[in-house]
Amino acid sequence: MRTMSKPKGAAALPLNTILNGDCVAIMDSLPEASVDLIFADPPYNLQLRGDLHRPDNSRVDAVDDHWDQFDTFATYDRFTTDWLRAARRVLKPNGAIWVIGSYHNIFRVGASLQNEGFWILNDVVWRKSNPMPNFRGKRLTNAHETMIWASKSEGAKYTFNYEALKALNEGIQMRSDWVLPICNGGERLKDANGDKAHPTQKPEALLHRVLIGATNPGDVVLDPFFGTGTTGAVAKMLGRDFIGIEREHAYIEVAEKRIANVRRLDKTALEVSRSKRAEPRVPFGQLVERGMLRPGETLVSMNGKAAKVRADGTLAVDGLNGSIHQVGAALENAPSCNGWTYWCFKRDGKTVPIDVLRQQIRSEMDDARPV
Repeated sequence: MRTMSKPKGAAALPLNTILNGDCVAIMDSLPEASVDLIFADPPYNLQLRGDLHRPDNSRVDAVDDHWDQFDTFATYDRFTTDWLRAARRVLKPNGAIWVIGSYHNIFRVGASLQNEGFWILNDVVWRKSNPMPNFRGKRLTNAHETMIWASKSEGAKYTFNYEALKALNEGIQMRSDWVLPICNGGERLKDANGDKAHPTQKPEALLHRVLIGATNPGDVVLDPFFGTGTTGAVAKMLGRDFIGIEREHAYIEVAEKRIANVRRLDKTALEVSRSKRAEPRVPFGQLVERGMLRPGETLVSMNGKAAKVRADGTLAVDGLNGSIHQVGAALENAPSCNGWTYWCFKRDGKTVPIDVLRQQIRSEMDDARPV
């Protein structure tokens, strides 16, 4: 992993690199339509006024850094518009963006997302299982943050690993409210003085869920507010490439050490559950082309119906011909039929579903995919 200053006229993506500088200028220098996903944790513009203390009068280590200070809402809105516009330029047509924020900024960010042409897919509430209490006792405990997931434009395609998220949730469809703890304990990074290395470090569990659900191995994930590198650490572990942008040298030093200690998972561990719809399409004719089934060979159904395989990958029976699905539906007098599970072939006296051959080809396609 390398740290670079702002690239000038970069022609290639600086993968697995932390770029030091202003996020808008750096994104403007990257190739257009070149990244698959953006995860953005921008300044929240907390508008803190003075120190915050606990009931025992100890000072709360809150966000009071210069990078979170904006003179007016208008200034913050211009900042938001600028970085979102740059982000949209580098997103691929089928890319997506996740932005996280609190009540201080997320509604303004959401409006800017829509103004810049993004199409909101979901808002996801991260409900913190161990939130910091409201020490002043004048408001409700701020127990959640909100993430907005958006595609590049209305009608654009995007990655959604529905089955993988369902598997993470014990076989139940993943909801838009996620209960996860804040970053603490051994995961919380410290500086040389033993203080928090970053005031708003996000838990790796949060990024794990986002990247499993919205990217695939080998995808490029850009984080324009890289901080101490949670996005990069999780991306590396999950076999994704990352590009981080960060202007604070202290955060970069922490991120570099952190990511250097991350081990990338092997190919088997990176496999996730996929829906049948997401699996590679295999035409029935490919089985015939490859000699896995021969023209003139008879296919049979479980209830004894039979049809002949033709050279063009269609079936024929009693003057009827068509695809494996069409012929199956006609024989059963049904509106539709899944020919892959309806038809079987005979080998060594055994009846075998033709779907076994399709899965064999899919396995070969998976083995050929880069990771």
